[in-house]
Amino acid sequence: MPSNNEKLKYNVVFNVSIIISIIITAYGLLFGEGMGKLAGTLMHGVTVYFGWFYLLLVAAFVVFNFWMAFGRYGSIVLGPDGSKPEFSTISWFAMLFGSGMGIGIIFWGFAEPITHFAKPPFGLVPGSEAAAQFSMLASFMHWALHPWSCFGAMGLALAYFQFRKGYPGLISSLFVPLIGKERVAGPIGKLIDIIAVIATILGVCTSLGLGTMQINGGLSYLLGVPNSPMSWLAIVVAIAFLYIWTAVSGVDSGIKLIGNINLALAMLLLVASFIVGPTLFDLNILTNTIGSYFQNIIIESFKLNTFGDNDWTRNWRVFYWAWWLAWAPFVGTFIARISKGRTIREFVLGVMIIPSIIAALWFSVMGGLGLNLINIIGLEKLTEYASSPETAFVNIFAHYPFGTVLDVIVICLVATFFVTSANSATYVLGMLTDNGAMFPAKKKLLIWGILQAIMAYALMLSGGLTALQTASIAGAFPFLFVMIGGCAGLVLALSKEKLPVSKVAEYEEAAEDNVADLNLR
Repeated sequence: MPSNNEKLKYNVVFNVSIIISIIITAYGLLFGEGMGKLAGTLMHGVTVYFGWFYLLLVAAFVVFNFWMAFGRYGSIVLGPDGSKPEFSTISWFAMLFGSGMGIGIIFWGFAEPITHFAKPPFGLVPGSEAAAQFSMLASFMHWALHPWSCFGAMGLALAYFQFRKGYPGLISSLFVPLIGKERVAGPIGKLIDIIAVIATILGVCTSLGLGTMQINGGLSYLLGVPNSPMSWLAIVVAIAFLYIWTAVSGVDSGIKLIGNINLALAMLLLVASFIVGPTLFDLNILTNTIGSYFQNIIIESFKLNTFGDNDWTRNWRVFYWAWWLAWAPFVGTFIARISKGRTIREFVLGVMIIPSIIAALWFSVMGGLGLNLINIIGLEKLTEYASSPETAFVNIFAHYPFGTVLDVIVICLVATFFVTSANSATYVLGMLTDNGAMFPAKKKLLIWGILQAIMAYALMLSGGLTALQTASIAGAFPFLFVMIGGCAGLVLALSKEKLPVSKVAEYEEAAEDNVADLNLR
């Protein structure tokens, strides 16, 4: 048996991924401006020429998830028959929500509604009722069912193959039904896993950098902490210590603990903001936007202006879809890891419905706080707030009771979201580069945790963070085809499943009833 050091030495996915990550960091550090131009060119090409593909694919994932939940395979357990969930429902949801939404929901929960309200597209009048309705509908579209459908499709396929079929927890395992075990174990499978690793570390590093900026912005407003490289370094080191410690502690202790704390803080902020804010206004927004969301979801899912300007669609909707798909390998792998013992139906409803409800409540309350200010500070000031999304929350809370207390909660919440995203990503990187191990080597977790922090800080210093975000989204384009292949592999494997005896009897009884009914007619 090879030792752990030998495994580390000869692991192709681990070694190649480390080398590529270092090259990207060095390039961004030395040529940040050039990286930005290259990334911008790639992103422009992807969104202009393949925007239609992103819209179709993400809509297809929404349908795919619900088909899985309510089709004939919904009762199949993600594990051996009779398996029980490894984690309580609350802890399960806390971990998947923290890994899936990350700090983005804090960053944009305040900023996105007021941005679309103050600077709406499609000829809408800034600050108008129509602009307000559009801003909330767009926020619901970008943060509810569609992003979670990307995570759900990937996570479901991975959980099925890992726990039901006993394959390693690797993205390449999804392709066993399509190309066979031999090819999956060879260069093709290694390439698939390397793509997943690079997509994961690039996406998470940008979130670490953006989260650092937001924490620094809040501390600067509250305590006068300077917005400087030294402040960034202190924040990155502190957060890195927490996420590495919780990742090394394992899913059942450190990651679960911080996930539960994160969910509790999020609910505290949501309830407190609802109480101190325009409560009736928030309720009206929620009710109206839910109706608008379900009325327009099909149109909005495929919305492209064939004969006119698509700048907003490309810069917002397609950008979001590309971003969620770039996060799918990391979030999907982590959600799969914590979902053993749940049925397909339970998995889909837990991943799709509950987070969508939370997102709807979140944007109704936080968006309501911002939109309500139009009559207090005017459109010009609100537009100014929208132009600085990293500090939008402190500017908005300043106009409400207990604003400073809420600011403190937000900063703490950003930190916990920061940690939940980073520790789950670190764990996933460990799994993907340790042959899909359920409990990856602590040495690898430590290496990936430190490398993420170094990459994020180095790119912040060089100004290459935004370029990296754009590059990570454009660079994840090949992963779209990996996801399509993974879903195809899942369907093929499920088609060979034997339904539980009780379910077979139910289907036979239903078929007999249908035949009898037709004969009577």
